[in-house]
Amino acid sequence: MANNQQIEELAAEIGDKVYIDVAKWHLYLQDAKLHTLVAEQVYPLLTGGLTGDKLTEILTNISIDLGGGRLKTSLLNLIPVTSQARLMDILQDYARNL
Repeated sequence: MANNQQIEELAAEIGDKVYIDVAKWHLYLQDAKLHTLVAEQVYPLLTGGLTGDKLTEILTNISIDLGGGRLKTSLLNLIPVTSQARLMDILQDYARNL
């Protein structure tokens, strides 16, 4: 079971290096206040072997409001492939150090 400090450490790593892309603007997950949510969702899977498919499912299930709620989309739709690959690298590195 994760403690808050472990999730906060993972969230800090994610928030600083993973971004969403909106009209070629890079908004890091920390600035978008999404880093902790992502860390909370993925942390329980780190010891069981998180797969790319499972990560894609998690990102798909995180709903993001745009335009004050006029539009909703999944976080997966906003993260470029390179940023998603970086996220997977971060998670794999973190899991190795658990």
